[in-house]
Amino acid sequence: MTASGISGRPLDAVLCDLDNVIRFYDTAPLAELERAAGLAEGTTTSVAYAPEVDLPLLLGKITKEEWVHSIASALSGRVPQAYARRLGRALADAPFRADDAVVALLRQVRRHIPLVLVTNATLELERDLDSMGLADLADHVVSSARVGVAKPDREIYEIAARRAGTVTGRCLFVDDRLENVEAAVALGMTGVHYREPADLHKALGFMFGG
Repeated sequence: MTASGISGRPLDAVLCDLDNVIRFYDTAPLAELERAAGLAEGTTTSVAYAPEVDLPLLLGKITKEEWVHSIASALSGRVPQAYARRLGRALADAPFRADDAVVALLRQVRRHIPLVLVTNATLELERDLDSMGLADLADHVVSSARVGVAKPDREIYEIAARRAGTVTGRCLFVDDRLENVEAAVALGMTGVHYREPADLHKALGFMFGG
């Protein structure tokens, strides 16, 4: 969780996840639709994020519209087809926001060392970052949909380290999913399992004198 014990400059780069670290979605409208249909809250996301449905989107092989169709097909046995598509569309179009505290902290990071976003994302990522005013947040963005490989595959971490101009053992990796952090640690990275901004601030204490 910390960068202590590394000689010289503790780290050469920070590699950071996007969703549930920087970006957060509002799924309340989707939950309301699920309740109205007699479905348990989270049913749609459970279906949508199953690897067989989600991975083609994250690897850039299908569009978001095709993803909505896949979600609707998977839900069609539980609700009418038209409603299933409505649920899929509500998830795909869920509004999102950036966590200002995390963004401010990462902007400080970038003034010291390279910052790379490493995210399992869609082909719409660049547009999404721009809409949040974050197009210039990081030095580099490594998107699964652009490089054709997704976390926790080791290749995406290696791509990110190369883009940062360093090796994996000199990187701090931040992610809300433990399996992604464990994969990074297995490659020699310092891992931070993110749950709240304090986790990130603590891990970066060496940089700010904390």
